[in-house]
Amino acid sequence: NPLTLEGIDLGRELFYETQLSGDNTMSCASCHFQEFNFSDSARFSTGITGAMGDRQAMSIVNLAWDDSFFWDGRAISLEEQALGPVVNPIELNDTWVNVISKLQASAKYPLLFQKAFGTSVIDSNLVTKAIAQFERTMVSFNSDYDSYFYQGDTSALTSSEKNGYDLFFGQAECIHCHSGPLLNDPVFRNNGLDDVFADLGLGAVTGLVSDNGKFKVPTLRNIAESGPYMHDGRFSTLEEVVEHYNSGVQGGSPNLDSEMTHFIGGLSLTAAEKADLVSFLKTFTD
Repeated sequence: NPLTLEGIDLGRELFYETQLSGDNTMSCASCHFQEFNFSDSARFSTGITGAMGDRQAMSIVNLAWDDSFFWDGRAISLEEQALGPVVNPIELNDTWVNVISKLQASAKYPLLFQKAFGTSVIDSNLVTKAIAQFERTMVSFNSDYDSYFYQGDTSALTSSEKNGYDLFFGQAECIHCHSGPLLNDPVFRNNGLDDVFADLGLGAVTGLVSDNGKFKVPTLRNIAESGPYMHDGRFSTLEEVVEHYNSGVQGGSPNLDSEMTHFIGGLSLTAAEKADLVSFLKTFTD
């Protein structure tokens, strides 16, 4: 599915297209807002029937370099990911047969598909290919962190942010799971939120008890714009997230990730250090 200007333009139209929902009122953008890093500022998104989900809508950024999607990794491509929300009864709550019928009957879409894919006959495969092309253009870069870390501009960070930088790579232990240009990690991890799981995460997909409580590690790119945090949106602020790792990791959680051993018993960060760490996390905003 190579990116083309025509495919990206079509994908953008479809990303904001309310005809993808059963009552023609919601689109992909109804749960993935650009101003919130293509995420949702609500803890749980609400679908067309008023039903509410049970996981926080993940941000859509830098996913061109990813190969697992959703908090539980149940999709292995952006194309596959885009298939689900249309037919999910608590999201867009429609059928692909009905959606394709609506798009095919529209005045604009047959021509747009002809330009993008060389055919005016629309199907779900082409719809999701176009949406995936558009989503692959959502690239986050050029943050203050990038200027400091990759370009060597020592003036890009304040003294508080530099202190936070040292903590991120040192005492706060963040770098173990949030590294590289994408500031994430391809491994699914249990980060010690609970002793008893209300949501099995990856385990519900694989059926393996050893995967229970493991979730995708999200990117920290634009993290200050992406709250609330964790798979269930339980933390409203970055301060709460930092405090979880400082003092709240549940050491007895089944399948606790080995990297979480750093946090058992707490990190003993001071109030000033926690504030500096939050300041540094904000430098990932592009």
